Amino acid sequence: MRFLLSPPLLAVALCGSNLIGADAFDVKSHYTKYEYRIPMRDGVRLFTAVYVPKDTSEKYPILMTRTPYCVPPYGADAYPRQLGPSQRFAEDKFIFVYQDVRGRCMSEGKWMEMRPEKTTALGVNDTDESTDTYDTIDWLLKNAPQNSGKVGLWGISYPGFYTSAGLIDAHPALLAASPQAPVSDLYMGDDAYHNGALFLIANFSFYLDFQKQHNPQLPDAHKPVDYGTKNGYEFFLRMGSVINSERYFEYRNPYWTDVIKHTTYDKFWQSRNILPHLANIKPAVLVVGGWYDAEDLAGTLKTFNAISRQSPETVNTLVMGPWVHGGWWRGNGDKLGDIGFGANTAQFFQDEIELPFFRRYLKSAPDPDLPNAYVFETGKNIWQKKQHWPPADVTPRLLYFHANGKLTSQAPLDASAFDEYLSDPNQPVPFFNKPTLEMARKYMDADQRFAQSRSDVLTYQTEPLKEDLNIAGPISPTL
Repeated sequence: MRFLLSPPLLAVALCGSNLIGADAFDVKSHYTKYEYRIPMRDGVRLFTAVYVPKDTSEKYPILMTRTPYCVPPYGADAYPRQLGPSQRFAEDKFIFVYQDVRGRCMSEGKWMEMRPEKTTALGVNDTDESTDTYDTIDWLLKNAPQNSGKVGLWGISYPGFYTSAGLIDAHPALLAASPQAPVSDLYMGDDAYHNGALFLIANFSFYLDFQKQHNPQLPDAHKPVDYGTKNGYEFFLRMGSVINSERYFEYRNPYWTDVIKHTTYDKFWQSRNILPHLANIKPAVLVVGGWYDAEDLAGTLKTFNAISRQSPETVNTLVMGPWVHGGWWRGNGDKLGDIGFGANTAQFFQDEIELPFFRRYLKSAPDPDLPNAYVFETGKNIWQKKQHWPPADVTPRLLYFHANGKLTSQAPLDASAFDEYLSDPNQPVPFFNKPTLEMARKYMDADQRFAQSRSDVLTYQTEPLKEDLNIAGPISPTL
């Protein structure tokens, strides 16, 4: 077993929930599309696309996604290739709702990064993402054709944050929600900063695309950046201080400016932490994430833990698979890089966990009897059902650094001993062994032994393991 210790070089991106579908199911022949501009309590109208089954023999529950990444294709006669989390949902028949959140794409109003939740009593016109979700559901129940009066929410990444927001002071008709890889605390682990370290390479490319717009209209087109190289390592070294990045944004992207301006965990970031608000949750919750998620691994686990701690009576299930960011939705999940997992883990999740969860709470289908945690154990490549997470039967283990790169469970005798290295900002440790201009998600499972020959990387290693060792639960380094 091996731990590498080096100066932190981290990278992530906020990924959009772009619809990727299958060709076998013809959405247009089975669903009728409606486009609405739904008024919020302060008069701002949010663009909403609604897809209703053409089969009028019964009523259907609503399954909604709210996103800042646009909900194309626009136009009443334009249809996406897929509806819902998987094709099985479209075949099972729901009313699918997609909404441009406030201030993005075709919706009115002003958009704000991770819009803070209101912490005081709301006035008649006070809004946040929770009230926008509530008002949307209330309007849909009164106006969407053939709805059964039951509503579910789901979303991946940033839409996962909006799903979490919808859980707060939820509309009574909201019965089930699935925040998937949800952004929860941008500074303390998700996307922008990982415990204080800016994920420069990924955030730089993300905010080049995600810029301010003038509503109501689609985002403005922007001129692509000429990196002058295919090697991001060279590009960012040549750029120098991160403040120099502003010239690539032509000093026009306030979202990027906020990210690089607020370098400490100040009120800007604290107010955007949604976790303290996830209390007294009434809908059933399915929190989903991937062990190899380079963007929002922390957000998934923190969201599950916050709901478990602050809302202990809530039905709250964690699902963790062998996936990258969103890998349970836009891939098979059968392998990652050179590592194979022996099965189509994405389809197993979609068919055996996700769809049964929503059918249980929105269609009164049989209870799938989900455990507190449904986690994939790599190595053995099997799904494990756990009634507690972290598992109740684990034994805490401490591992200590020793001289000569040894790693053991015995505390060192000399408490004052130390190892040291010289960190040179002009020669940073690369996170990946190939040139890249964007964050390569493969680094999460890549062989990083290439870095251990450097003088500024310390490697600590145990003796060869004599038997299998299962690691489950949080790993917390203390330096």
